[in-house]
Amino acid sequence: MKKMIGRRNFIRNSTLGIIGGTIVDRNLFSKEKEDKDQNGIEPEIKNFRVLGRTGFKISDISLGISHNAQVVRKAINAGVNYIDTAESYKNQPVIGEAIKSFDRKKIFITSKLEIKKDRSEAGFIKRFNKCLKELGTNYIDCMMIHSAENIEMLKTPGFHSAMDQMKKEGKLKYVGVSNHGSNWFVAPKIPMAAILNEAVKDGRFDIFLMAYNFIQEDLGAEVIKNCVKENIGVTLMKVNPVGKYYVIRDRIKKLEKEGKKVHPLYRKGIGRFKKKADEAEKFIKKYNLNNPRKIRNGAVRYVLGNKGVSSVVCTMQNFDLADEFIGISGTKLTLTESKTLLRYKEGPGRLYCRHGCNDCESSCPSGLKINDIMRYNHYYDAHNREKYAMKKYLELNGKDAGLCTECEGYCESSCSYGLPVQGILSMVHKNLSLC
Repeated sequence: MKKMIGRRNFIRNSTLGIIGGTIVDRNLFSKEKEDKDQNGIEPEIKNFRVLGRTGFKISDISLGISHNAQVVRKAINAGVNYIDTAESYKNQPVIGEAIKSFDRKKIFITSKLEIKKDRSEAGFIKRFNKCLKELGTNYIDCMMIHSAENIEMLKTPGFHSAMDQMKKEGKLKYVGVSNHGSNWFVAPKIPMAAILNEAVKDGRFDIFLMAYNFIQEDLGAEVIKNCVKENIGVTLMKVNPVGKYYVIRDRIKKLEKEGKKVHPLYRKGIGRFKKKADEAEKFIKKYNLNNPRKIRNGAVRYVLGNKGVSSVVCTMQNFDLADEFIGISGTKLTLTESKTLLRYKEGPGRLYCRHGCNDCESSCPSGLKINDIMRYNHYYDAHNREKYAMKKYLELNGKDAGLCTECEGYCESSCSYGLPVQGILSMVHKNLSLC
């Protein structure tokens, strides 16, 4: 199935540009030119980067969640050689089926284990071997701690002793950690940067998977610099903060159209959010920012402009998404895109709840795990993992954003970015609970 995908020309004469207050080398930019069809030639990976101390050269665009073996094979045929999965993704058998016809040594596979109640070495070994079986391979390149939410989880003895044993048996090469943000809701709160910087000091982690994008650069830039110093490989997730505005805008319109009776405080929260959304709408019209696809592609190019980044992990649930993301490989940010990202950051970007920020959890009188709730909604919105997101939300057992409708919005006073957090949480509850 061939797609007609355009490519960019890469000539730029200006000396430097400025994006979001950051001085960027001229080589980050490519010459402005509209995408053109290229005789139906399939997009392919054009750039490979060394993954830290592993020495493995991985594709700058890598495969994230996919439940379609044909899409996985297509990506590998196009040059994608880094695959990110996890025990909780429920797609490891799909990955295993897809990689059967390829040279296993040329593919780097990362999986993840959650830190659950059973933190024994034996428990981790059992789950590790289950991952091996599902993937149909005799070794895993990297096993990560899935979303280390605090330093205690980062240092889990049972996990590390189990991984040491797997290395001795030749079943594992490297250890890593992923981080979406802290779940602390009582002091001391531990933001993403603090946890990952501690992981750098720990010395046992070879690869990070972290949230980083053009809006929340401040939360990850320091971590990436520290990783470069210690030769730790960096892969990225949540690089596109753009879709959130469009989803929320449509939700607001739907609520208004339904005309349902809403609790006064809930409506008050929606009102605060809508005020910012209306401001963003004007901003979008003024600067013609109506194409979320182009903004998304620019967002991916932007983070790849950081030389400390090895790859961006992209969710490829279908052929079109695979073509889109693979087509970004090796391309550079255009000046138009850089200006668009800056404008978006100044406008609707103000509605973006930053992954791993964690400013507001400690102020919540109900002790909600706001980072968790926002992350589940991200799975629902951006990953098309509706059932998984709703299941995880249900597991909160009433300690959810439904409580926000009766609240005065203490979280908003703690948000450094001025977000209408209570309004957002109220709508997230409606989204994930179908109430």
